[in-house]
Amino acid sequence: MSDTVSRRSALRLIGSAAAVAAAATAGLATPAHATAPVQPRPGGRGPFAGPRVESLVARLTLDEKLSLLHGGTDPENLGQAGYVPGVPRLGIPPLRLADGPAGVRVKAHATALPAPVLLASAFDPALARAYGEVIGREGRALGQDVLLSPMCNLIRTPYAGRNFETFSEDPLLTADLVAEEIKGIQGAGLVATVKHFAMNNQEKDRMSVDVRAGEQTMRETELRGFEAAIAAGAGSVMGAYNKVNGTFACENKGLLTDVLRRDWGFDGWVMTDWYAAHSTVAALGAGLDMEMPNDTYFGGALKKAVENGSVPEAYVDRSVRRILAVMERFGLLDGSAPPRPDRDPAAGAAVALKIAKAGATLLRNKRGALPLKGQAARSIAVVGPTGRIPFVSGGGSAHVIPDRAASPLDAIKERAGRGADVRYALGEDLFGKPLPKGAVGSGLDPEAQEVGPKVTYEYDGTLTVTEQDEWTFVIHYSGQERPKVLLDGQELFPLLPGFGEFFSGGLVSTAPDGLSVRRKTLDLAPGEHRLKITAKGGEKGQVFRLRRVTGATRAADVAEAVRAARRAHSVLLFAYEDATEGQDRTAVALPGHQEELIAAVTAANPRTTVVLNTSSATSMPWLDRTAAVLQMYYPGQEGAAATTAVLFGDTDPGGRLTQSFPVDDDTHPTAGDPRRYPGVDGVEEYSEGIHGGYRWYASKGVEPLFPFGHGLSYTSFSYEDLRVRPGAKGGLLVDFTVRNTGRRDGVAIPQVYVGPSSELALDQAEFALAGYRRLELEAGERRRVSVSVTRRSLSSWDPQGRAFVLGTGRRAVHVGASATDLKLHATARVGGRS
Repeated sequence: MSDTVSRRSALRLIGSAAAVAAAATAGLATPAHATAPVQPRPGGRGPFAGPRVESLVARLTLDEKLSLLHGGTDPENLGQAGYVPGVPRLGIPPLRLADGPAGVRVKAHATALPAPVLLASAFDPALARAYGEVIGREGRALGQDVLLSPMCNLIRTPYAGRNFETFSEDPLLTADLVAEEIKGIQGAGLVATVKHFAMNNQEKDRMSVDVRAGEQTMRETELRGFEAAIAAGAGSVMGAYNKVNGTFACENKGLLTDVLRRDWGFDGWVMTDWYAAHSTVAALGAGLDMEMPNDTYFGGALKKAVENGSVPEAYVDRSVRRILAVMERFGLLDGSAPPRPDRDPAAGAAVALKIAKAGATLLRNKRGALPLKGQAARSIAVVGPTGRIPFVSGGGSAHVIPDRAASPLDAIKERAGRGADVRYALGEDLFGKPLPKGAVGSGLDPEAQEVGPKVTYEYDGTLTVTEQDEWTFVIHYSGQERPKVLLDGQELFPLLPGFGEFFSGGLVSTAPDGLSVRRKTLDLAPGEHRLKITAKGGEKGQVFRLRRVTGATRAADVAEAVRAARRAHSVLLFAYEDATEGQDRTAVALPGHQEELIAAVTAANPRTTVVLNTSSATSMPWLDRTAAVLQMYYPGQEGAAATTAVLFGDTDPGGRLTQSFPVDDDTHPTAGDPRRYPGVDGVEEYSEGIHGGYRWYASKGVEPLFPFGHGLSYTSFSYEDLRVRPGAKGGLLVDFTVRNTGRRDGVAIPQVYVGPSSELALDQAEFALAGYRRLELEAGERRRVSVSVTRRSLSSWDPQGRAFVLGTGRRAVHVGASATDLKLHATARVGGRS
């Protein structure tokens, strides 16, 4: 059964108090969030605006009120994403809003934390709290007031370009982590903005795609994380770009008023994503409070609407009140906020290292290839660009200027010790080699062409190619405006869609010396090709270089890697994928020619470990030829140290997958039907309903490459003696024993899954994650574990009654090491005597 909405009749999200009351009268369970009190926010006096706020609203002029409802220009220009000027006349300070999914993104240095998907892999809400505390402290130290994070949209498709910025494909895990991260951020005095509300699960067509999904799908999947964020006290919510059931998210009353405020009791403010506003009257009436980053709709247009009577000024007052109330709770109106702290880079680095180790996920380990020891640790070939150049973070909003970032190669050499033979081979060239001598005419220095300030440089000549080959052109450039390069009339490096140059900053788009990098691959015939280049020096001048990677240079790089692999006892091959906001991946395979590199190196030396610095699920047709695979995602500034510690066994790989890895592009939840992804005629249907991620694999009987929850340890564990008993408020208590049966200390993450209720006539998953526990067990240690399964995890959303309904009757309970490795099984009665 699917609750997907047809194009002609999209269900509107409604969750009114009247509907809840009607549901209760009809005998349906009232949703917990409908009756639970709204929790006071950090630093505040409760959910409602106090006398100070009411006094300010009464004294503000209309122009001053409007100035609080949209972005402006920061006179100090700290490099953050947004700025609201405040009202100095009344002592209302400005607000600075910074991106920060993996650290505070401003002009200054900050701790570059591991990507949120790596944090999530630790399955540890306490680490999420520590992660938030680092960002919260640093945000305040760097002069910021609002953090545009965390992102809690679910991982729905492996192609989504921002999967590394979020947590998981599972709603429960996402909810647990986002709640704790927000508590950490706001406990440090920084306002957290949970995003992107809602159903923003892809970058392709994100500005316009109309997501069609039913109430049950949304309530049980995507919305669960946002609900947890509101319960944790998030001060702000960011509306998404996309439409939801026919209406843009930033003017969707069902989302912004009915669900967010009426059902969940949210009393903070709602802002747009950048340039996501589409109207004045409709958006304000639906519950939007702030337009970012400018005033297209909430500036002069809103003033005119108030003056001509099409918008009551009370609506403006309502939004102003919400913003000021949050500011008051955080001590920003009366000076009661704690003084801004100094940065503590050492403490931030320690947390970054701890999380990178905890989230490191060992996917494969044949014949004890890892950890490296003995001769394997003394004779090593390191292969791949990310083996030498640290891959810190992804691009776009997630890019952080790190305090430091060591080379993995250097860390491996240091750990291997004096006398060890550690060789390096490039393998895959990211930044290109100089053009052959004589390939271009005079007037162009392809390695270091300088353009003076306010000077326009032009080259109109030829590029000479000696033989048929595939060329990847690589341009490195300084400044904000990239040179325009035409080859035979074709522009090689056009601006990216959307915000253009903003979507950069990851490894592949930044050269080691800091220049921006772009690429274009073409098949070139021998002969002369017309080459035209125009570059503008701007205010400070510019330098650029034009390089290339060809089939011939690529073959030479692979040959070098093969020679290094043959000479070494073991190989550490670092593979990469550079993802960024604004664009989706086009395949689940590794980009470039890395698969061919892996095939060549593993053929030369089967004792090869592949270390993945990738953003999301990756296919691995080369898997069986490897000895081990270690998933490190984007590990932050301490990635080299963390990766090395895991490879040499100084720490147990503590991570587990928070998303299913498909075998290929044809076998995953959004494969095979363009209406599911990327959409047809601007409409995307969530026809999988509640069966996303591992639930889809179970419902279809499809075996993933690696399942949700998978991850290996350097030791072994047994699971014993499962008992299930009634828990609090209609939930369950699941008790079992985990024993470390190996000779090393290690990390186990037992997971509890619950099956459907036969007494509930609603669509249900074959099993769903209902609890988990991260355990660090010494060799031989046995520990009794109790996991609480809440009433919410045993309930389904009833679209007719618009309430969560407890799934009563006998329910299957499974405990295991992953979604496909369920070791213990029991049944329990829910909602009655056991």
